[in-house]
Amino acid sequence: MIACATNNLSSLEVDWSRTDVGHPDGWPVTLRVAADLMLNSPLPTLVMWGRQQVMLLNGAYTALSGLPTQPPGGRIPAMQPSAWSWNPGALEQAWQGESLAFPGQALQMWRADGVSEQRFDLYYTPLRDADGAVLGVLCTLAPPSAAAAPAASRALKMLVVEDNLDAQYLVCEMLRAIGHEVDAVADGERALQYIDEHEYDVLFTDVSLPGISGVEAARRAVALRPGLHVIFASGYSGTLTQQLDFPADAIQKPYDIEQLQAILERIPRT
Repeated sequence: MIACATNNLSSLEVDWSRTDVGHPDGWPVTLRVAADLMLNSPLPTLVMWGRQQVMLLNGAYTALSGLPTQPPGGRIPAMQPSAWSWNPGALEQAWQGESLAFPGQALQMWRADGVSEQRFDLYYTPLRDADGAVLGVLCTLAPPSAAAAPAASRALKMLVVEDNLDAQYLVCEMLRAIGHEVDAVADGERALQYIDEHEYDVLFTDVSLPGISGVEAARRAVALRPGLHVIFASGYSGTLTQQLDFPADAIQKPYDIEQLQAILERIPRT
């Protein structure tokens, strides 16, 4: 099956009843997180779920490919989307657990009025269960980065603090795919140990954590490393930073990787 939907949605708000994935209440957490990221991304994004190749795609990919708008549950197309079919070997590598990036890749986009070649930066992220088994692959198509700053100038060393391990895995893999160096922990106490032992450019932390809160962990981290840039993931991003006694950015959940990257691009490189 292939399913498509518009942006600014939760997977719970979409009718998946005609697809092989069924109702989200029965989904693994990995699929729920991946679908929410896909639906809310402004970039063309697809999920291939399971070896039976259930394909989920967002409105941005539908518009790009020229596919007719349809409710979730349309039949498998005669050909796979170009993001999968251009390189079966790369897709198999992702199924084997490798995160892959292909800058400036040319894709043949099939449309009603013919075929057009377009270039994208392609990112493939394996979607794993709690035991590390790959259950699916997330693919994002970004504008080619040839006109952007060199990757080396964009790289930041980041510590991600997130107690939801599925969400932690996905955000870390995406950040690594776009060139950043990332470590991750699940609580504030462990984060402070890492910050005491290593130098980071960015602390990206959830606000609600087991043990000490993300805000308190960040406050202590800034005391340890005054040059550390703090970004919070919060349900109340608009008001959170107004109440802090140290500088920080905040991004409101649910967020997508492009929103986070826009904040990262503003951080001075040393």
